[in-house]
Amino acid sequence: MQHDTIHIGLAGYGTVGSGLARILQNNREWIRKRLGKELHLKKILVQDPNKARRHVPPPDTALTMDMEDLVADPDIDIVVELIGGLDTAYSLITRSLSSGKSVVTANKALLAERGPELFNLAAKNGLGLFYEASVAGGIPIVQTLKESLAGNRIKSLTGILNGTANFILSEMTSRCIPFSQALAKAQELGYAEADPALDVEGLDAAHKLTVLIRLAHGQDYPLSKLPVQGISGTDPYDIIRARDFGYRIKLIAQVKEKSGALQAGVFPALVPDDHMLAKVDGPFNAILLEGNAVGPIMLYGQGAGDLPTGSAVLADIMSLVTRRTDYNNTGFLDAELYPAKILQPELTVSKHYFRFSVQDRPGVLSIISGIMGERNISIAQVVQKQEPDGNTVPVVFLTHAAQLQDVRAALQEIDQLSFIKAPTVHYSIL
Repeated sequence: MQHDTIHIGLAGYGTVGSGLARILQNNREWIRKRLGKELHLKKILVQDPNKARRHVPPPDTALTMDMEDLVADPDIDIVVELIGGLDTAYSLITRSLSSGKSVVTANKALLAERGPELFNLAAKNGLGLFYEASVAGGIPIVQTLKESLAGNRIKSLTGILNGTANFILSEMTSRCIPFSQALAKAQELGYAEADPALDVEGLDAAHKLTVLIRLAHGQDYPLSKLPVQGISGTDPYDIIRARDFGYRIKLIAQVKEKSGALQAGVFPALVPDDHMLAKVDGPFNAILLEGNAVGPIMLYGQGAGDLPTGSAVLADIMSLVTRRTDYNNTGFLDAELYPAKILQPELTVSKHYFRFSVQDRPGVLSIISGIMGERNISIAQVVQKQEPDGNTVPVVFLTHAAQLQDVRAALQEIDQLSFIKAPTVHYSIL
């Protein structure tokens, strides 16, 4: 990229693509001062060139429906993939890399599923595959792990990585409304899709966590082995009880290093009120890192949106232009990451929250407590509140640290008791 103008081929002109175009236009002179080069959006791959668009592309930018117009154009230096999905995006990225073009992508799902394969292809061709926008929108977490914290062993990474889920939980907490009502509000405001499953069932956060694990630990933790639990079953009652105990419920994505193995997962958890992540509300994202040298660091910001995510895409483009050869796609010298040593989920240890729905009769608490004691689960607090119907009573237990396999065994036994009137509600405590 020795020439004065860097030509960009953009695939996808939705929210993020149009945001990128706006930034390129509005910050043109500022970018030139930083790079000493002009960034020119030469072609945009779209499904319908005649579609009315909120941000009209520059007059010297061509619209095309043919992927080959990006891949085969010898003037295009960098291809930006913002179409999402798996198959078409995979084809575009592999063909671009094979044609000698570096790639910028925001496609966390594709990176989670086929990232190692794509990184190997980029390394084989001596090209860049950059992906800052794939995780946490405008928050610069990818470059932070690749460069600023490259000399640290990352002891833990704990984040709120999905703004939709966080908005829903924030609404449920502040307004004491059910999940369905909070979801409808998120959809009304454009935070949630018509089909919100990827967000509320935790898979979007899992895609992002898979990408971050590679960067933080230099290991490939397969998405298929990552424990994932969403928030669609969250009940306002548990949010209220959690607040009584001094906690908020958040959808957490986490990886920790434990005795040479990685403990990771996506799960709703009780977060103490004085924890930094408990204060992250609405559609925002946050990531709390702990390095063995730097200590704790928190990054906070908008996890989606046209300009924040477009800013992350532009940062990758500019980084590719200035690097020229040493692209450091994975953050490690070896492009091929070795399989992660995984700590099995049942061996993880944490504190726990249980809500039992029990028949109101003598001896219930002692039976439940006895089963938990037999499974090495120590009780920290118990709250029993009489509800208006008078037949079923919710009993909430908070425990000291216990191993998950003991918790599961205890709950399986308890849920079979005749006085248990509904499946037990269970959350880990951060």
